[in-house]
Amino acid sequence: MARFPTLGVVFACLSALGFSSTYAAPVPDEARIRAAAVASFPEYLDFLAIPDDALAEGDGLKKNAAWLRAALQKRGFEVREAPNKGRPIVLASYPGTKAKKTVLFYLHFDGQPVNAAQWSQPSPWQPVLKKKGADGKWTIVDTQQLMRPDFDPELRIFGRASSDDKGPIMMFLAAVDLMRKEGIAPAVNIKLLLDSEEEINSPGIGTAIEQNAAFLKADALVIHDGPAHASGRPTAVFGNRGLQTLTLTVFGPKAPLHSGHFGNYVPNPAFNLARLMASMKDEQGRVTIPGYYSHVRISAADKKILASAGDDEAAIRRRVGIAAPEQVGSNYQESLQYPSLNIRGLSAAGVGQSAANIIPKEAIAEIDVRTTADSTAPYLTGLIRNYVTQRGYTLLDHEPTDEERQRYPLMARLQEGRPADAALQPMDAPIRQWVETSLATGQPGGNPVLIRAQGGTVPTQEIVGPLKVPFVLVSVVNADNNQHAYDENLRMGNYLSGMRSMLGLLTTPFP
Repeated sequence: MARFPTLGVVFACLSALGFSSTYAAPVPDEARIRAAAVASFPEYLDFLAIPDDALAEGDGLKKNAAWLRAALQKRGFEVREAPNKGRPIVLASYPGTKAKKTVLFYLHFDGQPVNAAQWSQPSPWQPVLKKKGADGKWTIVDTQQLMRPDFDPELRIFGRASSDDKGPIMMFLAAVDLMRKEGIAPAVNIKLLLDSEEEINSPGIGTAIEQNAAFLKADALVIHDGPAHASGRPTAVFGNRGLQTLTLTVFGPKAPLHSGHFGNYVPNPAFNLARLMASMKDEQGRVTIPGYYSHVRISAADKKILASAGDDEAAIRRRVGIAAPEQVGSNYQESLQYPSLNIRGLSAAGVGQSAANIIPKEAIAEIDVRTTADSTAPYLTGLIRNYVTQRGYTLLDHEPTDEERQRYPLMARLQEGRPADAALQPMDAPIRQWVETSLATGQPGGNPVLIRAQGGTVPTQEIVGPLKVPFVLVSVVNADNNQHAYDENLRMGNYLSGMRSMLGLLTTPFP
């Protein structure tokens, strides 16, 4: 009889008799994990082929939810959906497990919008397998190269949501498949919360949790999102920044004007906007708006942990293509603990792809602000509003009237999107010991990288608030996955290591 099924049955029997242990059941060896991964790859490719653009109209997210419902039910999960105005949120529970504690796992199945013309493949929704050549270029190869146990871990699947976040979903399902096949009983009761709106700040998740609070009740929350540490070591994160989007419009003439007839006479709103935005940061990349960083508190112990992450910053700079970083924090990890101010888009009527010899009627900056637990969206947005008015602008909530145009030389409008809150908990919280043990079990010989807070945003606080559970983010995808950009990808070696991390979490009792 195989070793692992026998031990799995032993652990299940001990649990049924009321015995508990802080030790994890043994994780299957590499050959078994690889075989389970290979078996899951066809489903992964099918899943990626269902468009999941978070902003697109139509039934794409419904189709993704239906696919998930079928995939989970096939594996024995009890599944229900929160309708969420046509964007179903999928909830699931794995029945029959009699563990003392319950862990809720959060993942999301919506993806970022795409510009298909930018992708180096026929379609972002037609996933392809690529191999890097000696010249550093990626070439499409036959997916059959994945369908063998000795597949090259450096191969990558390219496609929208391959890493963010359908890849982790499939890793989780593959880990469950392997445990079922090997007869390994979970050491925790498993619940799933699969979000359809993470990329738009999860507006429906609060209602879904409120309506299904009893179903989602848990002792801990694990979020699988975001990139793992560039070293490849398993990564545990104890917080995340929030997000506030802003649209700043600077008004010019009532209609676009001929630049020859009116140049040197009518002020150009694009120049006014450029001056205004440029004044918000200095040459070192630090925000100049008074008070922007004044609420940030990073202890000496936090700084020690941040420095211990061991980032190869020279390699990071080479990978992203910069000579020097901004000087907000003393290192990469520390820089992510501060609120940010980012221009994510600039436009003006008649400027850019539709350039014309005109003075535009308005210029627009799309901004995102990454908030922190100590620097909230209302606080930072208030500072930005004050700064714009101090620069001489009259802020309006509407298109200027003729009277206002005659009265105010500088006019702008600042519109706020729906914010997503930041989340942070102490790094000495009890959940830390569990996640360290779990990840060390899943990844023998590799102590996890501990990170105070990641720079990206997930709806942690929206879940933790009503459910009142400790949380941790366990990031599993490759750091260079092009998340949110074109040519998004997932390295197959990370698929394997992600499965190992998830197996560790599923087979380690929660204290």
